[in-house]
Amino acid sequence: MKKLYFGLLGLLITTNIWSQTDSRVITTAVPFILVSSDARASGMGDMGVATSPDAFSQFWNPAKYISIQNKMGFAFSYTPYLSQLVNDIKIINGTYYNKLNDRSAFGVSIKYFGLGDIDLTDIAGNYTGTVSPNEFYIDGSYALKLSNNYAMGVAMRFIFSDLKLGTGTDDASAAQSFAVDINGYYVSDEIDFKDFQGRYRLGFNIQNLGPKMKYYDNDDGDFLPTNLKLGAGFDFIMDQYNTIGVTFETNKLLVPTPPIRDADGNIISGKDDNVNWMTGIFQSFTDAPGGFSEELKEFQWSAGAEYTYLDSFSLRSGYFHESDIKGGRKYFTIGAGFKYNYLIMDLSYLFSVGQLRSPLDNTMRFSLTFNIDDFAKGGSNEKK
Repeated sequence: MKKLYFGLLGLLITTNIWSQTDSRVITTAVPFILVSSDARASGMGDMGVATSPDAFSQFWNPAKYISIQNKMGFAFSYTPYLSQLVNDIKIINGTYYNKLNDRSAFGVSIKYFGLGDIDLTDIAGNYTGTVSPNEFYIDGSYALKLSNNYAMGVAMRFIFSDLKLGTGTDDASAAQSFAVDINGYYVSDEIDFKDFQGRYRLGFNIQNLGPKMKYYDNDDGDFLPTNLKLGAGFDFIMDQYNTIGVTFETNKLLVPTPPIRDADGNIISGKDDNVNWMTGIFQSFTDAPGGFSEELKEFQWSAGAEYTYLDSFSLRSGYFHESDIKGGRKYFTIGAGFKYNYLIMDLSYLFSVGQLRSPLDNTMRFSLTFNIDDFAKGGSNEKK
């Protein structure tokens, strides 16, 4: 079965594809969907399902919009991809949110992944043209407050992948699909401790529930990156000026694990991964050839911290970990954020510490947030 997506992007997206021979890396279509969209989350180890809310909550957990301080705003982020090798591959994300009232909010966003220009040649090496493969999605979300401390949200997403590279016998076409997210966010009331106040944060998001992407008519299609995010955090509110937030997050792809096959293609260990997307979600918890111990290795995890002074300046750091047999990405991140009146600028930097380098290794990520209601009030740096 032809895998157009893996043939074109295997080395670009999944740098782990050439890892250890005993690895069982789970690959999907449109993996760009899971790349962190903003510099704030990227500075804390690429996580955001249970962090405090911001404009980019649309990507991580739209239910957080219920707890956001500002009524509405929009944000923009730019991420150079594989910047150590090329200069024209990029991810661009734009987001808008509106908190309608104390009980409801909505958000919309668009995310674009451009692979730059690719020159094509025939078997003799003669130039035959240039293509510019790209992918994008557009989504919308709605969040509703269900209690004083808990909210849930849903999101719907249209996905378009234009990676047309036909073969001698088959013509590839742009693939399309749609997906749904289900998420929730809990934040406690402030709790008085001996020397400080604090609050707990919990969040979850089941992302990209939807049918497979098909690039060929005679192809069974490739799974969307259906993903489970779980997170927990705590804010140490030292005084009215200083807050330290710590957060832990884990992620698991809800996609079947590739089985071990013999030379004839017969399954030796594991389960058949040629199933529909709904079956694949439930199968993903029990199909690892290595049993329960391998299932546990399919959970990636991140830990991060953020120090904020007067809601005007932030310092961040984080760590991301993935098992060696599931990709082997391991990296630290650092970041900072600055607020001036109605503008917030965030920066982050990633450096790998594992044997395999992340595609974003040594890359500076940038995002900008515009708080519309602060602008209407003439700007504010005061803690609310």
